Amino acid sequence: MTRRIKPLTTPTQHNVHLGYYVLDYLAHSFPIQLFEPFTDGDGNLSSRPVYRDGQPLQCRDAVERRDRLIERLASLAPVQGALDQIVQRFGTDLVAEVTGRSRRIVRNGDRLCVENRPGSANLAEAQAFMDDDKRILVFSDAGGTGRSYHADLGARNQRLRVHYLLEAGWKADTAIQGLGRSNRTNQAQPPLFRPIATDVKAEKRFLSTIARRLDTLGAITKGQRQTGGQGLFRADDNLESPYGRAALRQLYFLLFAGKVEGCSLEAFQAATGLRLTDQDGSLREELPPITTFLNRLLALTIDLQNTLFGVFEDLLRAKIEGAKASGTYDAGVETLTAESLVVTDRRALYVHPQTGAETQVFTVRRQERNQPFTLAKALERANDPRAILLVNGQSGRAAVQVPALSVMLDDGEVERRVRLVRPMERTALSVAALEQSHWQRSDPTAFAQAWARELAEIPPFTESDLHIVTGLLLPIWKRLPDESMRVYRLQTNAGERVIGRLVSPAWVAQAISADGLSIAPADAWTAVLDGQTILELQDGLSLRRAKVMGLFRVELSGFTDGMVDRLKAMGLISEIIAWKLRLFVPTGAACLSILAALMERYPIVRIADRAAA
Repeated sequence: MTRRIKPLTTPTQHNVHLGYYVLDYLAHSFPIQLFEPFTDGDGNLSSRPVYRDGQPLQCRDAVERRDRLIERLASLAPVQGALDQIVQRFGTDLVAEVTGRSRRIVRNGDRLCVENRPGSANLAEAQAFMDDDKRILVFSDAGGTGRSYHADLGARNQRLRVHYLLEAGWKADTAIQGLGRSNRTNQAQPPLFRPIATDVKAEKRFLSTIARRLDTLGAITKGQRQTGGQGLFRADDNLESPYGRAALRQLYFLLFAGKVEGCSLEAFQAATGLRLTDQDGSLREELPPITTFLNRLLALTIDLQNTLFGVFEDLLRAKIEGAKASGTYDAGVETLTAESLVVTDRRALYVHPQTGAETQVFTVRRQERNQPFTLAKALERANDPRAILLVNGQSGRAAVQVPALSVMLDDGEVERRVRLVRPMERTALSVAALEQSHWQRSDPTAFAQAWARELAEIPPFTESDLHIVTGLLLPIWKRLPDESMRVYRLQTNAGERVIGRLVSPAWVAQAISADGLSIAPADAWTAVLDGQTILELQDGLSLRRAKVMGLFRVELSGFTDGMVDRLKAMGLISEIIAWKLRLFVPTGAACLSILAALMERYPIVRIADRAAA
């Protein structure tokens, strides 16, 4: 490709080239006309422009201010656009530019030069990227039409694409078209999408529109949101979701209560023009919708934008985390992957009388390879000045305390949180809860010993059972639980493809039993230990999973003083925790026999989902 380069001989020429639009705007749009006060016929004081001989007079002070401002801006270092920064930082030998520019500024040694680009430059640059001659590709709307930049199996460059969406704009269809350039069929691997936003919070309003459009596209074309979005955006990127609307309503409540630091109710209403109160001073029943709020947010000052949007983001994050923790978060169809997936049991729940189509519940044994956090990675994570090495005084377990995002509660209080990195889990908890626990600071030697000891106890694989209702679902839809709406897609080791609703062991036990109360001890143990089920026994007893000193155990509650000796004789273990007697079913080899004896002595009264309870 032929290049014609003209050097920029002086910094002044370079400044004028980049700051032309700003300086031209000031020169022709800065208000310099002279005004004079006058009183109209009604006695109102106003102002009007001054003319002499039919020509407007200029204000000398305004002209002087304009000239000083132009001189000051012209003396500043130029602010380059993102495209120029990328090209000049990595060089034209690495960057392929597919845009509509006929000229650009490039770096030639220690000088900046103007390069003229021929009309065929885009074709040559795109081919250089696909041939792996250039590692970086930058394309604009002009270069995002009619071309493909995916990891095509027929191209030499089949590297993983990391697609950065810069300056998304307000037209979601244009952004979606650009994203489709790097994600197409017949590709070696899909790209990683990375939308970029500045520290101006309201800019995420445009990314939210794109996320919502992708969600809608997936719901229309595939019947699921995840297919349309391709996992491009996080859950809190779509600000117009049900969680976003709930977070906005909570923000209105906090503004009305005066609990938003940095913005009062009066200041919010004056800046946005949105009325939250009625004439009697009470909060309105119909509050402004999320779209109106986001649009008005764009007109605010940067500081006020960041203040309001920061509170809104914290509330939205808390809503989503709460939904995920309770199992009510709707993530669409999720593809389940594991080391091994085997259907161990099939039972028919319903047979359609006319067609003979069946509704079945599958029990799927999932085997996952454990990938614990190694000691070397833990110590590397501890190099962060904010990280703290911890060892639990009771259990002897080790953890690395690292910072975590704070969560805003519904009452407007900010809950400071930390995250505990452990070999097999990442747990977030409040600072207050950490102070009341048995976690203590540790020296590196004791920490390494505790971490290594826990690593030695972790088995290579973890097995668990999933219950999935599949087949004809519409006739029994009302019988399915309302607490969890997770839909899984999976392929077993035998090649069988399954898609259906995830249900709890308690629901399966009730659905396949005539009276809804029959369940084998092995199934009961699995159901309770999974954390989804509570077994309610006679005499007010109940079995549920409890986390004690970082370990999950099966606890029996509701017993009286007269039952303790009898229950301990069956094999239950008694412990005094926080000055309270608690009984647990041991997790060893005798757990099933102890549970069978307990269920025989105190039959099951009700099998309940923990979320519903």
